Amino acid sequence: MAGFPIEFSGRIKALPPYLFAAIDEMKQKAIARGVDIINLGIGDPDLPTPAPIIERLKQAAADPKNHQYPSYEGLLSFRQAVAAWYKRRFGVTLDPASEVLTLIGSKEGIGHVPLAFVDPGDLVLIPSPGYPVYPVGASFAGGVPHIMPLLKKNGFLPDLNAIPQDVARRAKLMFVNSPNNPTSVVADKDFFKRLVAFALEHRIIVCHDAAYSEIFYDGRRPPSFLEVEGARDVGIEFHSLSKTFNMTGWRIGFAVGNKQVLAGLVKVKSQLDSGVFQAVQEAGIIALQSDDQLTEGLRKVYQERRDVLVPGLKQLGLEVDLPRAAFYVWIATPKGYTSTSFTAHLLEKAGIVTTPGNGFGEAGEGYIRMTLTTSKERLVEAVERIRNAGL
Repeated sequence: MAGFPIEFSGRIKALPPYLFAAIDEMKQKAIARGVDIINLGIGDPDLPTPAPIIERLKQAAADPKNHQYPSYEGLLSFRQAVAAWYKRRFGVTLDPASEVLTLIGSKEGIGHVPLAFVDPGDLVLIPSPGYPVYPVGASFAGGVPHIMPLLKKNGFLPDLNAIPQDVARRAKLMFVNSPNNPTSVVADKDFFKRLVAFALEHRIIVCHDAAYSEIFYDGRRPPSFLEVEGARDVGIEFHSLSKTFNMTGWRIGFAVGNKQVLAGLVKVKSQLDSGVFQAVQEAGIIALQSDDQLTEGLRKVYQERRDVLVPGLKQLGLEVDLPRAAFYVWIATPKGYTSTSFTAHLLEKAGIVTTPGNGFGEAGEGYIRMTLTTSKERLVEAVERIRNAGL
């Protein structure tokens, strides 16, 4: 019996290939050729989840009360732990019941929030280069992404003054990300103050992605958007336990801030998912209650790696700034290369997987991104391979 042709929806057809899936395909082809790959492409921590978190999961998974559907908002005990962590870390007081929402990782919340507030044709302000989920989430909701280029001359921060007045009037929502992926730039409180004033003037919901706030160097802690007066009136902040505690596969994060924005997000979530496994939330409580005991060790490892890779790249003549935070290194492509051709060159000639900057948006052209999620020894080897491959 003959079937019929299955056709994807227009929104799926319009999608670019998911960036990291394309990189993985390139990597697999190189491995099949027998190449010893050094993977500096995807930001997935190579260090294990700390033991106390794993032990708590084991205990909680055996408890029958955790075998049923969780609440959509998340365990109150987990949200209380988030609020306590926020108070210690940022000095910000949150109501756990109404100003904290548990997420299946911050990616899920970022992808879903436009569905609550964006109607077809509404503009969504998107940083470029930036996390690919920002424009995809906006488009899935029928919104129209309007790009805010992150340029070196502006410190890789959005230039709010460059946003046309008619665009600002039509914009419903804005994504901002600090510490930034892929540039590693950190916004200061002065930028956040200007952002709050801009959002209030134009009635724009701000969604600040702070997933990398705890991966910082030289003791310089990035601020929270919510530390600035008025921030809670205009938006929310997303966090993840993925990078902070090496829990990428556990899928747990949270959003905090404006009650109405969180209420809209939970309405979407209640229709599309059934919450986070409670045992994972209980393990998350242990993580959040650990203060700096767990995260300080991780930061030390990443800083040691940063201080090997970046000077090595500079010795090769590559243009790269020392990251203040996150575990990404943003590198200008040498003369004569595009983002894609330099990525291909490093893979073919040196067996090194990197990410082309244009995969994060058009404004990323002329750059590649490397990660610090591999051993110091392999980073030393990567520099030597690039030296031998030539630029």
